[in-house]
Parts: sequence; structure tokens; C-alpha cells
Amino acid sequence: MAFLGHRWNALVLWHLKDGPKRHGELAELLPGVSPKVLSERLDGLEDRGLVLRSPTSAFPRRVTYSLSLMGTELLGILDRLELWSRRDHRAAARSHDYAS
Repeated sequence: MAFLGHRWNALVLWHLKDGPKRHGELAELLPGVSPKVLSERLDGLEDRGLVLRSPTSAFPRRVTYSLSLMGTELLGILDRLELWSRRDHRAAARSHDYAS
């Protein structure tokens, strides 16, 4: 899970949820990421089986990146984690304090 702690990994997965993207499209969606870092992140996500790299044989040659089945499943978990983090945990903590 440490790889998700890297700033760009979860964001790359999140942007791929809407469908395949080219390297340049992802770079536009992630201001501040260098092309080298984005390539490294995509390679790492591909190595983990979360992203699929699809080159085309047509001219001009293009490569698109999309979520694999595992990437889609992980994104669902991350979405639920985000929803959980947005809940008002203060109310739960207060009720726990009163129960003690």
C-alpha cells in the first residue's frame, strides 16, 4: 500500500476512471508533474497490474493508458475510503467519550 502514498499514483488512477488517456492528456490533468515522473508512475502502476499500456500500430504511433480490472477494483476501494474520510468523525468521537 505504500505506493499509494506517492502523490501521483492515486491521482493517475482517479483520472483514468473516465477512460483511456494518453501521456500528454494525463500531464495536462496533473499540473506540476514532470513528464519523467509521470512516466515512472505509469510504469510502476503498470508493473503492479493496475494500469494497461496500449500502443497502437497506426501512424502516428500512440500509447494510451487505461485501468485494468485490478485498477478498477482498487479505485472503488479508494472511493469508499474517501467517502469514509469525509464523514463527520467528531460526532462519533463525542458519543464514544460519553459512553466511557
